[in-house]
Amino acid sequence: MNESRIARINKLYHKSQAEGLTAAEKEEQAKLRAEYLADIRANIRGQLNNIDVINKDGSIENLGEKYGKINNKN
Repeated sequence: MNESRIARINKLYHKSQAEGLTAAEKEEQAKLRAEYLADIRANIRGQLNNIDVINKDGSIENLGEKYGKINNKN
């Protein structure tokens, strides 16, 4: 998500606190927030899929390879 979209989310939030939003602005705010959360979830999922765990037997297991495909179906 680019900086202009984040700035728009913040602008709509401050306007909602000061004077309220129109129905169109509320819809835009909800859409932008959903997009922002989807980006955060994708970022975290990507980070978690790159975690390697060293097992007791010394083998290295990538959690993204083990569990990532299951989570991507959601």
